[in-house]
Amino acid sequence: MKRFLALLACCLTIGFVQAQSRSLPDFADLAEKQGAAVVNISTLQTPRGRSGTSPFPLDESDPAFEFFRRFFPKLPGAAPAPREFENRSLGSGFIIGGDGHILTNAHVIEGADEVIVRLTDKREFKARVIGADKRSDVALIKIEASGLPVVRLGNPDKLRVGEWVVAIGSPFGFDNSVTAGIVSAKGRALPQENYVPFIQTDVAINPGNSGGPLFNLAGEVIGINSQIYSRNGGYMGLSFAIPIDVAMDIQQQLRAGGKVNRGRLGVVIQEVSRELAESLGLSRPQGAIVNAVEADGPAAKAGIEAGDVILRFDGKPINASAELPRLVAATPPGTRSIVQVWRKGKLRDLPVVIGKVADDEPATGKAPRGAKAPALASNRLGLVLSELTAEQRREAAIDAGLLIEEVRAPAARADLQAGDIIVAVISRGTTTEVKTVDQFNRLLATFDKGSAITLLIRRGNLQNFVTIRGGNGH
Repeated sequence: MKRFLALLACCLTIGFVQAQSRSLPDFADLAEKQGAAVVNISTLQTPRGRSGTSPFPLDESDPAFEFFRRFFPKLPGAAPAPREFENRSLGSGFIIGGDGHILTNAHVIEGADEVIVRLTDKREFKARVIGADKRSDVALIKIEASGLPVVRLGNPDKLRVGEWVVAIGSPFGFDNSVTAGIVSAKGRALPQENYVPFIQTDVAINPGNSGGPLFNLAGEVIGINSQIYSRNGGYMGLSFAIPIDVAMDIQQQLRAGGKVNRGRLGVVIQEVSRELAESLGLSRPQGAIVNAVEADGPAAKAGIEAGDVILRFDGKPINASAELPRLVAATPPGTRSIVQVWRKGKLRDLPVVIGKVADDEPATGKAPRGAKAPALASNRLGLVLSELTAEQRREAAIDAGLLIEEVRAPAARADLQAGDIIVAVISRGTTTEVKTVDQFNRLLATFDKGSAITLLIRRGNLQNFVTIRGGNGH
């Protein structure tokens, strides 16, 4: 009996292992078939130093340098001090055209004097940079070759969270390294990255993988590995890839003109929280609320105002604020589009002519400062307020508002800081401008204790909507 039970347990174990092996994907065929189209990219940079060479084996900053220069002007056997040096960086790329067109990351080839591409058969080519787009981190380069193996492109829209994906690249210079994982999220927005809906994975991506392809199990490229989240520069389980459809749109523009033209609306936007939606009279959190409108920009000319919530752009719904910059950027400058906004409890369709994104980034101003007002007692929100002086109003270019002198609980939990200016209070779609501390406190008294209060805040040249719970009062 014992022998039978042992035999049964052994059979069950073998069956379980076989079942597990059948359920796990096999990446061997994918790596073998697609690996040949993945390349290693190295760059050469030659920063220019000071002209001429020194006959002394000392740096010019050394205190003994002047002594040797004056008394031993021709020191025998002294080696010339180097005035130029070379830097090499490593990255990855993949061939999208048999004629030698290759996609990689813009940061891989940035500042390079020379770009070298090495194929899996050990052939090396000097590549020509067709164009690079820093905002999307996509670059297109070309080598003079023909009959090259190319990747097959997939559709990122069909990608599902939890699906297996594979990366091939050159982490730390180890050519054609294969790593696998799953899709963690789609359409991920990253700080300062408004134009790319990143694919988040847990695939092991390390320095040198940048610019390499991300494959689905069908062997199709669905993204370009671009960024990692890391505290120490190594893999931490969070990797981000540029969807291949976004990258292909970019490379088409780079191939046609060497640069990318993006549409712009001329607004500063913010996510709509649940409390903010309640204050504005929306049925649910959706859209992008406009914090500020650029003077004489496309949005201003179309009649879009601060406080409007953009719900649709050219008929496409805006569920999250991060979706709006991508849609606008993908619209050719000069296009006439329809922007649907929610204003004071009503929907409005506004026609707008899309502008063009400039190459330089807009600067942000500093928070207005003025004479320090005497300390005041805080209100039930925990805010110590004072009325703006004439000088402060001129600096902020506003007619009225209240300066936040100090932030205490419960307001300390919100995104408020000393120096911010309260411009208005918003409730149920109604905006009330504030001019005096007494008026603001009377307005607070109309709110139930503990209810959400939305403030329009001015910080430097930007405006922001902040929602606070009303607290318990005094």
